Amino acid sequence: MAHPRPRCPGVRGRYEGRGPPAPSGVIKDSRLAVGLVQMDPALGDRARNLERHRQWVRQAATAGVELLVFPELSLTGYFLKDLVAESAISLQGTVMDELRGLSDGLDVVLGAVIEEPDHRYFNASLYFSRGELVHVHRKVYLPTYGMFDEQRYFAGGDRFRSFKTGFGRAGILVCEDIWHLSSAYILSLEGVDMIICPSASPGRGVTTDERLGTAESYGLVCRTYAQFLTTFFLYCNRVGYEDGANFWGGSMVIGPNGDIIAQQEDADEALVLANLDLGDVRRERLANPLLRDERLELTINELRRVLHERTRKPF
Repeated sequence: MAHPRPRCPGVRGRYEGRGPPAPSGVIKDSRLAVGLVQMDPALGDRARNLERHRQWVRQAATAGVELLVFPELSLTGYFLKDLVAESAISLQGTVMDELRGLSDGLDVVLGAVIEEPDHRYFNASLYFSRGELVHVHRKVYLPTYGMFDEQRYFAGGDRFRSFKTGFGRAGILVCEDIWHLSSAYILSLEGVDMIICPSASPGRGVTTDERLGTAESYGLVCRTYAQFLTTFFLYCNRVGYEDGANFWGGSMVIGPNGDIIAQQEDADEALVLANLDLGDVRRERLANPLLRDERLELTINELRRVLHERTRKPF
């Protein structure tokens, strides 16, 4: 199925020429105008990052964006380590008033460290709409291998939930969450039209054509989810350097047939813009009724059997 290709300034990808990072035009005639903020947050400087969020929101509003997505931990930077506690916000705190204000004219997804009343800290993404907090996703799968050490500093979330927006049902998965098949599968069974994935992925590995291995892997995973689950997939990765690591960007918008609609192919700061026809989800599911044919009860029964066999003591 052919998807409408965006004609938006500032978009770099398969269907667009090179353009300036800051858009100068306005998106027109779209059912949903989305923007991905591929930014370089300042490590541990929440006030500076909040001001930069305001600037990006103003640019996006000028371009006609209706849904704006920021990367993982966009308010704080990624390798916080001992800065986690002082960088955290409370969902009942005064900072939330400022964050809610970002969404007065468009829906906003941003990344923050949140502190619970019991003083656990979560790597979270927050969805705001019309000045209200709509949904919080606490990152479930915390990478603690290689260069990653999230379990030392964060508690893990314990649920995947879809939620209603003005554009349909959506779900959020943060970075490592998408590397576990069950995460996106659960959201798809809840009928999401769109999966949003804020990310802070450093570049690792080089393939034979000199592309980053992480870039190829994420592209493959995101496009596979979009096609198999027949849903839009918004992947927003950050850029910049922290603690010797280079974040590679590559933010992309993918249609429900697995085609890339828009992508920022380099590691520059940019506002990636795309026009989505939300009717594409219905058309793709009519042509490719994978979700209709899912046998959820069979899946649950088999998972129970596997769980029983894995936990059964051999002696």
